[in-house]
Amino acid sequence: MKLSNRHKENLSNYKKENYYDIKEAISLIKSFTKTGFDESVDMAINLGVDPRHADQQVRGTVSLPNGTGKNIRVIVLAKDDEKVLEAKDAGAEDAGFDDLFNKIKGGWVDFDAMIATPDVMSEVGKLGQILGPRGLMPNPKTGTVTTKVKEAVNEIKAGKVEFRVDKFGVIHVSVGKISFEENKLYENIKACMDAVVKAKPASLKGTYLKKFVISSTMGPGVKIDNSHFIN
Repeated sequence: MKLSNRHKENLSNYKKENYYDIKEAISLIKSFTKTGFDESVDMAINLGVDPRHADQQVRGTVSLPNGTGKNIRVIVLAKDDEKVLEAKDAGAEDAGFDDLFNKIKGGWVDFDAMIATPDVMSEVGKLGQILGPRGLMPNPKTGTVTTKVKEAVNEIKAGKVEFRVDKFGVIHVSVGKISFEENKLYENIKACMDAVVKAKPASLKGTYLKKFVISSTMGPGVKIDNSHFIN
């Protein structure tokens, strides 16, 4: 793959085989030559789990103290008029049932998060093939199946994100924007890592946190010394 001059310059400004302290790594990725847009800051956490086993699935949510820097598009599937009104008042992009259900059934997925009330989940389950692969299916464990619609919308809009291990044992999650102040990125990263550590499966034997990398959208990955997250 041909590398751009910008990427070559960034690679020359650090030792990619080294492991860095989190604060040092944040300073490093912010020092890299930027693109013309406000890049996201992403984490990739390689876990020593086997996702094929149900008891080693790692999934959860975390409220980032400084938000994501993104406008999160939230929709709510609910039949109760009061819940629909609550959702819209809280800032949901859309709320209701029949029209939204049919749009999604037709392939529309122009949103970032979905909340559903428990009474409609038997019907929402029919959208599994569309929502599931995109990580958009509401789930009680992540607080997206709830009667507390207003609270759930507010939390997601404020920076509540979901993390979930993929089939390769890796969690990918965005924790802010490259324009964030360094201390705000640090607080978001630490909050996310603390949540991932807390989600360690009780059945796991051996190393849980294997490798942890942060990067901007178009920048190279910087390896983090994760020793202080290991008990």
